[in-house]
Amino acid sequence: MASLSLDQGLFGRLRRDAGADWTRYVRHGFVRQLGAGTLATTAFQHFLKQDYLFLIHFARAYALAAVKSETLDEIREAAAAVTTIVDVEMPLHVAYCRDWGLSEAQMAAEPEAMETVAYTRFVLDRGLTGDRLDLETALAPCVVGYAEAVAILIEDPATQRAGNSYDAWMAAYSGPEYQAAVTAAIARLERLGGQRGAEARYGSLLNTFVAATRLEAAFWDMGLAAAL
Repeated sequence: MASLSLDQGLFGRLRRDAGADWTRYVRHGFVRQLGAGTLATTAFQHFLKQDYLFLIHFARAYALAAVKSETLDEIREAAAAVTTIVDVEMPLHVAYCRDWGLSEAQMAAEPEAMETVAYTRFVLDRGLTGDRLDLETALAPCVVGYAEAVAILIEDPATQRAGNSYDAWMAAYSGPEYQAAVTAAIARLERLGGQRGAEARYGSLLNTFVAATRLEAAFWDMGLAAAL
């Protein structure tokens, strides 16, 4: 993950200033249990169902990013993200969930958990009431945090890869395609920050970043709670 420069630029500053909230998120018990192979199946299945619903709103957020764009290149960038989520990531998620006994019909019919509602509507609200920089700041903890959390797992000697039912999930977030998406997200945030006065707005951006980070941790809390 060092090559992604997580400690530099606008993202690095936000990540650093999020402090304990960021640490709790990327080192969450849900992820540690997943890495050890001890996470309850019910917890993971509940997470997968809610993640399906989350991805729908994630696509909506990038559609909103197109509305909030100021140039044709930015619109193309946002449109490509929507297409990737809807036509690539969603089918992959559905196929993966099928291996866990979950059909797309089941997931589509699943009620949204309060944590899912809180997180997704927060992201959309930041985009609706702010500009694209506000929206991308709200999205950044999700995009980058999963990659960092899995990188921590892979470097942890306690993590079990061989024979671990969750290894494919870890592999997806440590793979080159996702790493490229993370690099692009960090670069996009840096570019938008320079164009839209991030320095003068830093306090507000940090509040958004911290809130999104806490909501991410709550999403994993929700997963663990499903096993109780």
